[in-house]
Amino acid sequence: MSSQILFFILASLTIVSALFVVFSKSPIYSVMWMIFCFFTIAGHYVMLNAQFLAIVHVIVYAGAIMVLLLFTVMLLNLNKESEPHKSPLPKFAAIITGGLLMLVLLAAMHSSTLPEYSSPAFSDVGYVQKVGTKIFTEFLLPFEMTSVLFIAAMIGSVVLAKKDKN
Repeated sequence: MSSQILFFILASLTIVSALFVVFSKSPIYSVMWMIFCFFTIAGHYVMLNAQFLAIVHVIVYAGAIMVLLLFTVMLLNLNKESEPHKSPLPKFAAIITGGLLMLVLLAAMHSSTLPEYSSPAFSDVGYVQKVGTKIFTEFLLPFEMTSVLFIAAMIGSVVLAKKDKN
């Protein structure tokens, strides 16, 4: 029963933070709420006994992508004074479309039955040690080929970004 309560708390926090991402006036606050949303999604992964996926999710999304997005927002310097006046018609169309989508989803959920939620049985499927053992035994060649591909991509980006001194 406590796992269901934790699930519903995490789910409500995820939905509320996602709504704050959309409705925040400041882009910086929107990015910060998105980072919080990523942490709550990582909490869902931990509840599903996928610790490795939760760690990778936090490192990749909250650590790398959101930092890049935050730097982009800060470099754009979005001010109210520089923003042009927009027509309210696209916002109205988006609200109508979203409302219709919500009605369709509610109608689909009303006509279906949901099974009883049960937390997954504890096993060592999602543990980092099992994932590492699997990568370095069965998938060693693809893992090493991916690392060589990443190195080639880094070298290529440095060569393309390098300015000529001539």
